[in-house]
Amino acid sequence: MSTYPPSSPPKKPREFFIQGITQNGRPFRPSDWAERLAGVMSGFRPGGAAQGPGAHIGYSPYCVPTSLGNIKCVVVNEALRSLEPMAWDFVMNFAKDNGLQVVEGCLLNPETGARQPPDKKPA
Repeated sequence: MSTYPPSSPPKKPREFFIQGITQNGRPFRPSDWAERLAGVMSGFRPGGAAQGPGAHIGYSPYCVPTSLGNIKCVVVNEALRSLEPMAWDFVMNFAKDNGLQVVEGCLLNPETGARQPPDKKPA
């Protein structure tokens, strides 16, 4: 039995890469900027801030530092926008205010939603 209107396919997860390269092509400093930014965002997690021993260790799955080649990046999942709009604005304004390049991409497997290692291309 079909339904009308036909159900739309699920949206593929979107991620944005804030790259540690300024608009004029220079490396952004300090060199640990990605870890610092992701550390500030670590409390924004599914289900709220983590509690208990070791809760302060680890990054939010919505804002993860990584490197692509020799470029430091922060991968920001669009889900952060609906979870906490002010956190989304903070991260995106950080990139804008510092003249960092932002590109849309996805390191998530579109079928499972699972993160893939940066050296592998999405399926």
